[in-house]
Amino acid sequence: MLYLKEANTEDIEKEYEFITNTPENENGFINNNSGCSREEFEKAVLPQYINYSKGINLKEGHVPQTTFFLWNDDTIVGMFKLRHYLNEALAKGAGHIGYGIGKEFRGKGYASEGLRLVLEKAREIVKEDEIYLSVNKSNPASLKVQLKNGAYIHHEDEEEFYTRVRK
Repeated sequence: MLYLKEANTEDIEKEYEFITNTPENENGFINNNSGCSREEFEKAVLPQYINYSKGINLKEGHVPQTTFFLWNDDTIVGMFKLRHYLNEALAKGAGHIGYGIGKEFRGKGYASEGLRLVLEKAREIVKEDEIYLSVNKSNPASLKVQLKNGAYIHHEDEEEFYTRVRK
């Protein structure tokens, strides 16, 4: 069964394994914690994920963001970040949602279903009339996932498509 679960301390071992095995930048999904130590994950990274979801200890220029792991039964297959609202930089760039699926789980529909589940959450949390996303032009599979979930291409630049999903 596929489901979303917020970052939490109970699942720390599996969360740590997923985070440290996800590259720092893959197809536009930025993972600043790739390769961190177990201690660093427990004492800094995971608490930041949890605090950010509550709007606590936000760094300058950051907005509240909930980190969800996508689980297939007892295995984490992906990660989704849902920003609760946009600042100017996010509105022009990354948008509300960022996501990545583990390499070994790609091409199996996890991104499509995970994005569908996160969009349900976004419709409850996001104040804007539309949910903003972006995707590298070099990642047509991710664009297909977004379009399948009701997105349309709002605009583009040389490197990215900027999509929107109506609430």
